[in-house]
Formats: sequence, structure tokens, C-alpha cells
Amino acid sequence: MKNNIKVERAIKNITQQQLAKSVKVSRQTINAIESGKYVPSTVLSLKIANHFGKTVNEVFQLENSDWK
Repeated sequence: MKNNIKVERAIKNITQQQLAKSVKVSRQTINAIESGKYVPSTVLSLKIANHFGKTVNEVFQLENSDWK
């Protein structure tokens, strides 16, 4: 699954730590999500999208490999 969290953070000029604090996870979790090493839960995906005022589909996108 791809995401554009890093882009959204840049637009809002916030750090991984600030986003993590807002959605109540560790900075390491945000880093792992951004780098594609961790797929967030539905609840966390919704919290992140809500933080940016976006829909989940605007922040997270399925890749072809996700359908296998």
C-alpha cells in the first residue's frame, strides 16, 4: 500500500513526531507507515486522514500487489 503522508506532512509543515502525537502512536510507527514497512489499522488510517482533512483514499492507495 502506498501513501502520501510525507507529502501531507510537508504541506502542513509538521514532523513525524507531531503527527504521531496527534494520532497517539510513536514516531517510529509513522516512519514505518511512510516507508511502507507497516500497514496501519483502519482506525489509525482514519485518524491520519482526518488529521489532514482528507479521505482515507486520498492518503492511502492500494497497489497491484495488494490484490494478490
